[in-house]
Amino acid sequence: MEILRFGPGFRRLSPPAGAHGLADQTIWADPQVRISELAFSRRALIPPQTSPDWGLFIVVSGGGWVQVGKERTAINHGEAVEWPPGVAHGAWTDGSNMRAILVEVPDAAVEAPHRRLADVPSVSEPEPARGGLAEREVRPEDHVPSEGEPW
Repeated sequence: MEILRFGPGFRRLSPPAGAHGLADQTIWADPQVRISELAFSRRALIPPQTSPDWGLFIVVSGGGWVQVGKERTAINHGEAVEWPPGVAHGAWTDGSNMRAILVEVPDAAVEAPHRRLADVPSVSEPEPARGGLAEREVRPEDHVPSEGEPW
């Protein structure tokens, strides 16, 4: 079994052309798909650009803004946006950080019609979450900044 590592200490700090405040790391890639982690600092930017691939931009922490075509909207952790091929898209942050997973699939590899989460019928109405936070074994004051991002 191979463990793929990403996150603090594994990201490259040389952003794509025109971008700033961004560190990224390819987690996995083959001819069918590329999966990357993107870490946006405050006031980071990926300027609008096009790609021949389908993209799914999944925010896993923090939040910021995304653009697809001429439409712009806020996006937060737990949300995702589709970046269609050939349509200008971008992302940026203002006063907060944002981490995202970007899944890129070549247009030829996407079966038509492709299915988005919104198109998948729900089996049943989800129940409200119950429970509470688990006890942490580590206290915030025990965090060592040189070990990377806090839990």
